[in-house]
Amino acid sequence: MIVIFKSDAAGDVIMFGDVAHRLMKIMGKDVAAKGIVTVEQLPEAIARIEAAIAEDKVQLAGIAEEERPVSEVGTRGENRPFVTLTQRAVPLLELLRWSLKKQKPMTWGV
Repeated sequence: MIVIFKSDAAGDVIMFGDVAHRLMKIMGKDVAAKGIVTVEQLPEAIARIEAAIAEDKVQLAGIAEEERPVSEVGTRGENRPFVTLTQRAVPLLELLRWSLKKQKPMTWGV
């Protein structure tokens, strides 16, 4: 499943469902096929994503480069290249920041 995060403030951010669901939870939102982060909710969503990124960076810093995972199991049991939470979250964080700057809500759907 694909989830598309949208805002009139910037371009769309497209993610696989499992990644999008994880980030919805981090933002404090219910996992749903459609949703919204209102303008009033944007500062908290941004702070939550920033905190998760900071935590991810601390965890990665504690792992030697040669010991870091190179693959992960996808939602269908397939092996795929490992991608950090930071790499996955930054595009969404940028969309949230632009949304706040331009005072536009961010929505998502399929």
